[in-house]
This record gives sequence, C-alpha cells and structure tokens, in this order.
Amino acid sequence: MIRIDHTAMYVRDLEATRQFFVRFFGAVCGEPYHNPRTGLRSCFLRFGDGARLEIMHRPDMTDPRKEPLRSGYIHLAFGTGSREAVDRLTGELRENGYRIVSGPRITGDGCYESCVEGPEENLIEITE
Repeated sequence: MIRIDHTAMYVRDLEATRQFFVRFFGAVCGEPYHNPRTGLRSCFLRFGDGARLEIMHRPDMTDPRKEPLRSGYIHLAFGTGSREAVDRLTGELRENGYRIVSGPRITGDGCYESCVEGPEENLIEITE
C-alpha cells in the first residue's frame, strides 16, 4: 500500500516554526539534522496520529512573498475532533498574535473550520 510518508517545507526560522507546531498542535520533534556541506538544517515533527512534517532551512534559499491564490501546496490541515476544539485553538492562536484568515465557520461543503496564518505566512487550516 502506498501512502504519503511526510510533507516538508522550507522556513526562514526553524526554531520558531518548531515551537509553533509543538505548542499549538502537540508535535514531537525528532533529532535535528545538519548537513555542513550545504548548510541544510532540518527536523521532523511527529503528530499524534503518526503524520510527519519536515521543516527545513538552508542559508541560500530564496523567499518571494507567498500569494494565497497560487498553484501548488496551499495549507496544512489539522483535525481537532470537535467544533469546540476548533473554536478554542483558533482563539488561542488569535490571542497569541496570529492572523485569522477565516472562520471559524461552516464552509459551503459543510465542514467546520478556521484558517490561520502561521509562521512565515504559511496557512494552517483547523478542522472539526
């Protein structure tokens, strides 16, 4: 059976991004990796259901502004299990200065969700 093993994203501030996912989404951080030849630094974040996110940084990466309506990967979505949990986590992120892009709301297809701009303009969807 083929499955998605993990998702990866480049970030400017590896530590701030790690802290965001650990604090708000319960991630557990694996051992950091450093390749001295390329300057790559990375670590895997593991979430409660076994999903993994690799966050990476290289000193030579470029970083144009992220436009929300573009092709390619757009957001990470985290299921919370209830509408109350969506509301609670969205409120906590708002109180900590993160911009709420939408919601919490019921979408046109019947999902209850919010969307938050996380570290470095990366969109995080919080679902029921």
